[in-house]
Amino acid sequence: MGGAAADAEEVLDRPLPEGVRRRVVALTADAFGGLTVAELPPPLRQYARFTPGRRAKFAGNAMATALENDAVFRQRIAGKVRLAHAELAEALDHGTPPAAADPLDVAAAAYVLRPQGWVKIVEAAAEEAQRAGAERAGEEAERELARLRDELAQARAQARTDTERVRADLEAARKENDSLQRKLRSALNDVRRGEAAVRKAEGEIESMRALAAAEKAQADSENRRLRARVAEAEAALEASRRATREGRSIEDVRLRLLLDTVLDAAQGLRRELALPPAGVRPADTVDAVAPGKMTPKDIATRALSETDPALLDQLLALPQAHMVVDGYNVTKTGYPTMPLDKQRLRLLGGLAVLAAQTGAEMTCVFDGAELAAPVLLAPPRGVRVLFSKPGVTADELIRQLVRAEPPGRPVVVVSTDREVADGVAKAGARPVASALLLKRLART
Repeated sequence: MGGAAADAEEVLDRPLPEGVRRRVVALTADAFGGLTVAELPPPLRQYARFTPGRRAKFAGNAMATALENDAVFRQRIAGKVRLAHAELAEALDHGTPPAAADPLDVAAAAYVLRPQGWVKIVEAAAEEAQRAGAERAGEEAERELARLRDELAQARAQARTDTERVRADLEAARKENDSLQRKLRSALNDVRRGEAAVRKAEGEIESMRALAAAEKAQADSENRRLRARVAEAEAALEASRRATREGRSIEDVRLRLLLDTVLDAAQGLRRELALPPAGVRPADTVDAVAPGKMTPKDIATRALSETDPALLDQLLALPQAHMVVDGYNVTKTGYPTMPLDKQRLRLLGGLAVLAAQTGAEMTCVFDGAELAAPVLLAPPRGVRVLFSKPGVTADELIRQLVRAEPPGRPVVVVSTDREVADGVAKAGARPVASALLLKRLART
């Protein structure tokens, strides 16, 4: 068919026209689903489960770049296009593209299939599409001009109608204005009469205010006299009460002085005898471990193997236990062949069940450098999910989590990485192997 020879001899020396590029991306997105994940270039594997429309939207640039630079990927896409568009592919192989076909479809198929003379086909299709676009633009401009002329004629007719209506409204407004002026003159006369009545009323109000002021001054004088008599009566009452209290207050002072003397003597005797505080009992001074007060180090001294899942149950049964999981270290130990997203979902599902069973706090840490795109993940109930920031490894994030905990809290770190285990052990945490967690999850 000449495809390989065409790739070696023919090169498109100018950017692919935008219309042709969109059709190429659409063809690739449709053919994308027929390839396995292993047949896709690594940058495109994350879009394998997308629909063709979403692939074209989110991976258009990546697919165009892969077609241009990856000959094997382009040949695989070309094979799918030949199956889907057999007639067009056969016509292109014979150098006779269908005259009735869309030039953009012809150019896109030629770009993917690369038959003999594909560069000329792409350039001719682009020029044809450009001419068709110019013709469509001219037709649209003519239709727009005709529409604008119709609108102008309608606007002129409307303007004449509006002018006549405005003239009629103006005449009616003039008549209304004459009527309003007559009413205004009548209202002014009424206002002048009202102002004269107001001035008369203000004079009467002023005389009433003077009379009220005289009556108020007389009432204030009587009020001051009554207040003076009430103050005299209150002073006599307070003197009587004071005389009654003095007899009793002397006895109260004596009793308070006696009580303070007894309390001071008792405190001095306690200091002199070096007695312990009242809240401490003799049994509290015996050196022993009370029930429920075990630590991760106490658990380690029991006769349990480091690979026994019961050891993890005992650690998580400690009060306020917190388990920090090195996510990818566990998943790549237990099920390394699964895709990363499947690994995460499987591990988090098991941790959610374990958190519900034990009630312990759980945090699962994944390395953010493994991500090719943002992760759309809803953390399960009872499990905190963290990804390390750019430039920070998951191991460093785990050490930060351990250092953030208060001294004495039981912290269990699940990781097979020796460097991580040694680091968290120095910070007071209890490291356990990833295989131990996998065995425990297999029991849920």
